[in-house]
Parts: sequence; structure tokens; C-alpha cells
Amino acid sequence: MSNAFGTDILIQAEDPIEAANFYVKELGFKITDKNPKMIGIHGENINLFIEPGPALGPVLEVTVKSVSDAKANLTKKGCKIIKDEPQVPRVYVRDPYGLIYNLTE
Repeated sequence: MSNAFGTDILIQAEDPIEAANFYVKELGFKITDKNPKMIGIHGENINLFIEPGPALGPVLEVTVKSVSDAKANLTKKGCKIIKDEPQVPRVYVRDPYGLIYNLTE
């Protein structure tokens, strides 16, 4: 099976509640998970998650067969590891074209 994009997009905001309320008020979405560490706005096709922190830009989710193999290969190809949190687990990678994604298995 080949790699696949997930249905999750993640952003960061200094005030996640304020950011979530923007999407509710201005775009008509509904907060579906009020976890302060990861606010969820679930949609029919895509889920938006907002975590506290400085903005990195949108983070897509990419499912791979092996996170460690993909991480090693991608760094050899010029990608930068933006955030590596094995305890979560998650690895944010920025590719040479500016796209940021979280590698998952």
C-alpha cells in the first residue's frame, strides 16, 4: 500500500480558543473537542485541530509504512525535522517546497 494523506490538518495558535472561535463565528464550524491541548473541529471530509504554540503554518498528516524509515529518507532529501515528539508520537517535517506534514504509521 502506498502512503496516504490523512483527514487531519493541524495549526498552532498562541490562544487556541480564540482561533477556534474565529472558525466558528466566521466560517460556521462547530467545536467538537474542547481539549485545551488540542481543540478539534471535525468536518465531513477534514478535521482541523488547533494546539497551543507559535504558528508553524498548516500541518498535514501523511501516513507511511514506517515513520523512522520515512524520517531518515526525507532528511537525506533535504527535509527538516520541525518537531520530533516520540512520546506523542509525532514527527513534523518541512519539505524543500515549504509543506509541513506530520508522519504517522
